[in-house]
Amino acid sequence: MPDAPEKSPAELLTQPVQFLKGVGPAKAELLERLNLRNAADVLFFFPRSYQDFTVLHNISDLANEQLANVVGVVTDVDQHTAQSGAHISYVMIKQGNHYLRGIWFNQSFLLKKFWPGQQVMLQGKAKFQGGRFQMSHPKTTWIESDQSLEEQKCLLPVYKLTDGISQKQIRNIVAGVVDQCADIVTEAFPEDLRQRLEVCGIAEAIRQIHAPKSHEEVETARQRLVYQELFILQLALAIRRHRIRTENQSPALALTPKIRARMLGRLPFELTESQLTALQEIADGMGQPYPMNRLLHGEVGSGKTVVAVCAMLLAVAHGYQATIMAPTAILANQHFQTLTKLLANTRVRMALWTGGVKGKARTEAAEKIASGEVDIVVGTQAVVASKVPFKNLGLVVIDEQHKFGVRQRAMLKQSGHDPHYLVMTATPIPRTISMTLFGDLDVSTLQRTSGIGQKVNTYLGKEESRDPWWEFVRKKLREGRQAFVISPLVDGDDDSQLSSAERMFEMLSNGPFSDFRVDLLHGRQTPEEKDAAMADFASGKTQVIVSTTVVEVGIDVGNATVMTIESAERFGLSQLHQLRGRVCRGQHPGFVCVFASSDDPESNERLKAFSENDSGFELAEIDLQIRGPGNLFSTQQSGFPPLMIADLVRDAEVLARAQKDARKLIAEDPDLQDESLLRLRQLVFARYGRALAISDVG
Repeated sequence: MPDAPEKSPAELLTQPVQFLKGVGPAKAELLERLNLRNAADVLFFFPRSYQDFTVLHNISDLANEQLANVVGVVTDVDQHTAQSGAHISYVMIKQGNHYLRGIWFNQSFLLKKFWPGQQVMLQGKAKFQGGRFQMSHPKTTWIESDQSLEEQKCLLPVYKLTDGISQKQIRNIVAGVVDQCADIVTEAFPEDLRQRLEVCGIAEAIRQIHAPKSHEEVETARQRLVYQELFILQLALAIRRHRIRTENQSPALALTPKIRARMLGRLPFELTESQLTALQEIADGMGQPYPMNRLLHGEVGSGKTVVAVCAMLLAVAHGYQATIMAPTAILANQHFQTLTKLLANTRVRMALWTGGVKGKARTEAAEKIASGEVDIVVGTQAVVASKVPFKNLGLVVIDEQHKFGVRQRAMLKQSGHDPHYLVMTATPIPRTISMTLFGDLDVSTLQRTSGIGQKVNTYLGKEESRDPWWEFVRKKLREGRQAFVISPLVDGDDDSQLSSAERMFEMLSNGPFSDFRVDLLHGRQTPEEKDAAMADFASGKTQVIVSTTVVEVGIDVGNATVMTIESAERFGLSQLHQLRGRVCRGQHPGFVCVFASSDDPESNERLKAFSENDSGFELAEIDLQIRGPGNLFSTQQSGFPPLMIADLVRDAEVLARAQKDARKLIAEDPDLQDESLLRLRQLVFARYGRALAISDVG
């Protein structure tokens, strides 16, 4: 019988996991949960960490206060409660004739993971106490029974798992694919580019990342794989950026001295230096014959709306229309009121376009917009969804960009020309995030200037301080101020330990604030109900409003100076800072108290950082380090595939280098048409073409 024909590299790499050695149909279903569908997926399924057995220590040789890795066999598991009430858990391990004790406080759940005869490694600082060495809260590695790791002195990869798959099984599956496929992966980088970047080849990187002999090999492999991942992303962004500038046409709307003087003269106040700088950057972009795509971000109270108004006036001065879209009808209505006051003494004509504008009012607004009788349209996503019939749209302003989604920027293209785009957020964005999710945009940053808004005093509340805090709030209410109470949930069942807005409303109405008018605001209410609640609060008719984060963005009630945030650990630092910005809008100092419903150390660390820091930019960086990029901005909403190995905190310098290198390469070869860049081009468009609405013209 003739031998089966040898499979091509493409066939080997696309081979379904079911047919890989040691898998089969049952395990293939489990691997599907890890998004492992073929051999290539397995090949690029990188370890999340390593079990480090390169340096192991003997208990007999330990010194006091020494950082050590000790492998031993569990002999005893126990726990007791100290006089202080703390639960103390013990695990004793034996190595030859010597013993080491691991000790944990208030983590009794860990004991379920240990049993006598089990082989483990404890990593931590060894302290000699009570006649033997012990480690407090050591990092623990559970070792499978057939591993002779003390002889191997190796680094073992640790992969993400799912129920039914063990580390040993996934290691064996990955090792088999690496042996079969690592050398047939097409090299994306031409040889001259690899030499210039000083990175190893792709086959070497794949082998070393999965089976390193040393930490140096891990780092060498990571450098290559991280750089490639970030470089491909930055190439995609650079291609989109280049195409916008070369393939799209927009009206060149220059900021002449006459327009500038007339615009600034109509404002009831002078712009800050930071605002003037941002305005000039925006004007420079709008003055080009291709679409401006600029992100304006800054501190709470830094004055982004006024800068956006100036940009819209620039478009109107040249005979073009502008629109500003907000994420909610509440904020759109507030923008409309703000613009009405700012532009009261001008001939600028405006219209409101939200889901709540219906019937005759909607028809009349559409007719005026289509005829050019309306200069500025203030609205929500309804502007996009209902395809508002602009006559001559020159500028689109999107408030709170991350609430919309990247692809919506392209949905207001006009026949004949593209409008300019200005996207704004009051959440200061870490540099690495702006270089990735917003990497196709130019960036302007507004700094908060002293004298804008009031100082906010922030406190980290304890359970025992609740009653004094409520008394403080009542005192401020009696002085004529108003208060927010923020809850992360609308409602909750009886088993939930988290506060809910509805239950909090009932408790406060019948308890601490029974002498005041309390109202409820949340996202499940109808637009009319929400508008009515905010109108009563804004007018002072309501003294306390219990709300979810629907008030997070842009709600401006200058007399509201006190805020209580329940279950604050449920929010990110940037979101907490956004909420805090609601009580610095008027002439009186603000007060915020955050209460946690959890004793989680990481949560308390974040809340402590929030109470001690009033810089949105610094908090955004701290938030990125603690929570990761996926929780700051929805990568699912943006359509961006998740990063496989790069880390935006750890690899910030690599990202900056990748962006610089990518922009240089695209300036030289805008569509990567050189034959040596074929594989690189394929990777760019396969991974990011859909997310960034770019296609491979090659």
